[in-house]
Amino acid sequence: MTRRVGLSARRIFGVLSAVALFASVSACGALGGSGSEDKPAEAAAPGKVEKAKITLGLIPVLDVASVHVAIKKGYFKEEGLEVEVKTIQGGAAAIPGLIDGSLDITFGNWVSFFLAESKGAAKGVDGLKLVSDGYQAKPEMFLILSKSDSAVKSPKDLEGKTIAINTFKNIAELTAKATLEANNVDVSKVTFKEFAFPDMEAAVQNGTVDAAFMVEPFISKAQRVSGQITVLDAASGPTDGIPIAGYGTTGKFANQNPNTVKAFQRAMAKGQRDAADRPTVEPLLVEYAKVDKETAGLVHFGEYPTTLDATRLQRVSNLMRTYGLLENDFDVKPMLVSSEG
Repeated sequence: MTRRVGLSARRIFGVLSAVALFASVSACGALGGSGSEDKPAEAAAPGKVEKAKITLGLIPVLDVASVHVAIKKGYFKEEGLEVEVKTIQGGAAAIPGLIDGSLDITFGNWVSFFLAESKGAAKGVDGLKLVSDGYQAKPEMFLILSKSDSAVKSPKDLEGKTIAINTFKNIAELTAKATLEANNVDVSKVTFKEFAFPDMEAAVQNGTVDAAFMVEPFISKAQRVSGQITVLDAASGPTDGIPIAGYGTTGKFANQNPNTVKAFQRAMAKGQRDAADRPTVEPLLVEYAKVDKETAGLVHFGEYPTTLDATRLQRVSNLMRTYGLLENDFDVKPMLVSSEG
């Protein structure tokens, strides 16, 4: 398939180039760096964790492999933490859990975190705070797939069609719209419909939707088992290398449990590092994502950043502004919680 990039794509690249130029002269926040403005957590002295058992929201996708690596290797236990995993459908759906306290920390896409914070959704709990990076895009790990015998074979074919995404106003919708527009597709003529990732393959096969925005390991399973075909790589062109998701909590939790947050960050830094080793991750995919061994061996990996970088995350915020998901410019740096590294 030949990808066509029109005037819209050039406009997007111009925005991203400006962001890159801004980044070159701006300070960035990183785990262990000076980019965080969450002073109470930063100033906390090392000590025993305030909350030894934390509830962590996760989606059963490749993106969260580092958590399962950290659990398996005992990194959380070494830090005095016990992690109770609670399955969520997406970042947007998990944020109410942070606010009502049913989740202490959750995995979520950056779009959902930034959008909720910009609207003051978590104002009653001192806002949303970001504690660890999670995943960054690489080619073939964000794909829009269709049925093998479908008439939908190219991006342009998606006009007037329905695409499954896991939740609205998230990284999937943003990257889908950006890359569709870059391929001269009128996104106003595309309908998005919510489905959990595990249900998307069947929805495409039975015709409930025309295509689905999938992530790994569901991409590889749909391709191998159902023969589904790639219509568009949503991590290409204007979204190439885009930061995808990470881990967040509330300002209230971070301020009341600074040592717990730092312990989580230290364990996650080790998990992120080890998740880059494919032989370490593949067996865990079989366990937590419930895919077969053959599918686990085919998945396309993204990046697992080991630092929480404000400059990198600002790219997402600026792209959201370009596509109207944010009404005003939004600085992500105040959301970051620093770590001792």
